[in-house]
Amino acid sequence: MREYLEYYIVKSILFLTKFLPISFIYTLCKTIASWFFKLDKRRRSLTLKNLHLAFPQKSESEILALAYKAYESVAITLAETLLMYHERLDIDTMIANKEEILARIDHYLANNNRGKLMITGHFSNWELLAHFFAKHGHPTKNIARRGNNHLIDENIILRFRQRYGNTHIYKKNAIISLVKTLKVGGMVSLLFDQKASGVNTIKTHFFGQEVDTIDIIAQLKRKFNPLVFPTFIARLPDGRYNVIMQDPVEYLAEETMEPAEQIIAMSQRYNDILEELIKQYPEQWFWMHNRWRLPQ
Repeated sequence: MREYLEYYIVKSILFLTKFLPISFIYTLCKTIASWFFKLDKRRRSLTLKNLHLAFPQKSESEILALAYKAYESVAITLAETLLMYHERLDIDTMIANKEEILARIDHYLANNNRGKLMITGHFSNWELLAHFFAKHGHPTKNIARRGNNHLIDENIILRFRQRYGNTHIYKKNAIISLVKTLKVGGMVSLLFDQKASGVNTIKTHFFGQEVDTIDIIAQLKRKFNPLVFPTFIARLPDGRYNVIMQDPVEYLAEETMEPAEQIIAMSQRYNDILEELIKQYPEQWFWMHNRWRLPQ
């Protein structure tokens, strides 16, 4: 019963946002985010703890202001996702460096028999990034966690994310599917910035603190040598975005001969790349997630 109730609530919201003025949708999402910031003390406390951990040099007032901006960033992403769902957002117009990045994509991805492994994170509007790549002929296979509500997951979320040809792999069958895709020169995408657990987990550091991190990127790089290219999307002051597609990371930690140490060093390199990006745009990362497994 609860599953159906949640599903029809989401359907109703989607129906309304099909007709509401675009400016109103942005305002509404920002207002809701502001309410959550004020009323959800547990999540706000976690956000503030994360920010203090990452930026110990910042004052209390600076951390508070940054936390509020992070909530606002999520609100903007939500508003734009709703608009994309109804095809009310022009994806190409939103990308300020469209021509430059398309040329870069063609340079690295076209006519290359090596598999492509795009690593990214819950940064800015990651849904827009995935849609942009797929819309221009580079769909990816993405690892996804199966949602708690199967009706919402299968009838709304998956249909939206697969609109331009992207496909989802649920974690249970992920590794086999990833390997098959890379072997034939295909492209897969991994959001590697959340907390990890289980057998494919190692200890690395992030903002100077120890974290559990997935080792699958380094494992795939060592075994199949795909192009590993960090790719993110950063919101600009005018509301548009720059796609940041860095050079492929070919680092194999060859300074050590111990495989386990190589995996740790390679995974640390990926963490460092993400950390540097977050430092440039700190309000655009998803700080509400318990990355460091802090007590709540």
